[in-house]
Amino acid sequence: MIRALPESGLQTGSRQTSETNVKTNGIPRFSPGSPGVFGICDADGPETIRLRKYATGTHVLLREIGVETGATPSEVVWGSDKARLFRYGKPGAVKHAVPILLTYGFVLKPYVLDLVPGNSLVEYLVEAGFDVYMLDFGISGVEDRNLSLENLVLDYIHGAVQSILETSGAEEVSLFGQSQGGTLCAMYASLFPEAPLKNLVLLSAPTEFAPRNPGPLGLWTLMTRGSGAYFEPALVPQLMGNVPTDFASKVITSAASIQAGALGSLVRPFGQRFGPYDAGLKELRKLAGRDVSVRSWLAISKWVDDAAPFPGEIFRQWVKDFYQGDKLVRGKVSMRGRTVDLANIECSVLNVSGKWDYVVPAAQTDATTRLAKSKDKRSLSLNSGHVGMIAGPGANAVWRQVREWLEPRSEVVS
Repeated sequence: MIRALPESGLQTGSRQTSETNVKTNGIPRFSPGSPGVFGICDADGPETIRLRKYATGTHVLLREIGVETGATPSEVVWGSDKARLFRYGKPGAVKHAVPILLTYGFVLKPYVLDLVPGNSLVEYLVEAGFDVYMLDFGISGVEDRNLSLENLVLDYIHGAVQSILETSGAEEVSLFGQSQGGTLCAMYASLFPEAPLKNLVLLSAPTEFAPRNPGPLGLWTLMTRGSGAYFEPALVPQLMGNVPTDFASKVITSAASIQAGALGSLVRPFGQRFGPYDAGLKELRKLAGRDVSVRSWLAISKWVDDAAPFPGEIFRQWVKDFYQGDKLVRGKVSMRGRTVDLANIECSVLNVSGKWDYVVPAAQTDATTRLAKSKDKRSLSLNSGHVGMIAGPGANAVWRQVREWLEPRSEVVS
């Protein structure tokens, strides 16, 4: 059946099963190889994933076969409002004394860090013997329109750190932030430079929002820099409350459901003429079950449009203070009377950027390493895009470099 559909890209995915899957501790592991049509590329960002998702009809397939994400066993150990802190793995299997707190952004869902078995940063770190936690900010409703960056950093991240110390019995913690989550972690590290913060790992985390070379997707900041004449973000929470970034995903999901239903209704009655539709879907499910690259493609295609509403006040702060005013890198952001100054960061810092990242170009990330006064700091620029860095074929190499950097800075459980 798969051979009968070469244009769909299934043949490519099937052929690569032996190339893109290896086993680690008995678990099929995504490894480098040409991903084909149904696969993630190292250079991928949300924009390229979304383009290929609809060009290949993956949005329709997702409605028919689905995919399980965020499968690593976990438990909720702390919560505040809608934020939840998850702990992964078994405490008895922990080899490193310093736990890790993973933080993603506040628009798309954090399960991209625990995508699918065999292609999951969370799973990888747990297998490496780390005590892993992840903070999920939750899905904002209209009642959260006044939620601020201060809430995220001083209430939720700080509350999560305190809970981890109490739960694990550790004296220090490592912060690991990706994209917007990395920006929040850098802000936290500047406000709490002393213990218990041991290490700060940042992946594609912007801190200088209006650099000289902002990248293709950041060119609009050149027009609005230092002025609200072109766009006043304060109007958004006043008029809309939250920014409905999930609206498009809801429309797309509904349309895909209709398309899938219509396609099935049309094809199934003529199965003998047009091919056994249900049998084809069954084979695709089997393929996704055994091929990590196909399963990863389905999962990342689901994630890229799985948005949450952007809290109105956070949107105002993010656009006006960061993109338009570039206040963070200039030390002009204040949180409850305390100045957020990146020069205050004292912990060990690993700052990773992607050469093909057009969402957060390297120019937006460099300031963290440049300004931090840490004696132990390192920058890495990799051949990867915003999504490829954490979920592409080369993601294992990224994770390995992070693990090798963290291990000697995380001590060994005595």
